Amino acid sequence: MAPSKDAGEDIFMRRRRMKYRAWHRGTKEMDLVLGPYADAHLDGLDAAGLDRLEQLMDEEDTDLLKWVMGQELPPPSIDRALLAEIIAFRIAK
Repeated sequence: MAPSKDAGEDIFMRRRRMKYRAWHRGTKEMDLVLGPYADAHLDGLDAAGLDRLEQLMDEEDTDLLKWVMGQELPPPSIDRALLAEIIAFRIAK
């Protein structure tokens, strides 16, 4: 089994890095989707939850935005449950 991306990184620092990354995506639209979600949920995520979110955040903003806006279906490799949670959070705000 390969070591995780965060090998040796404190979970607090990992959450902090991910929060920054969620708010500084490169496109304002995705900043406004992922930033508030990260603010509300990162502190409650364990390492596995952080892995799931980080994997989704590794996707290109253009693709993420199409999926969040319902313009395209995400490929099967995408964590659709997490994506649905992010979409529901965005709609509820």
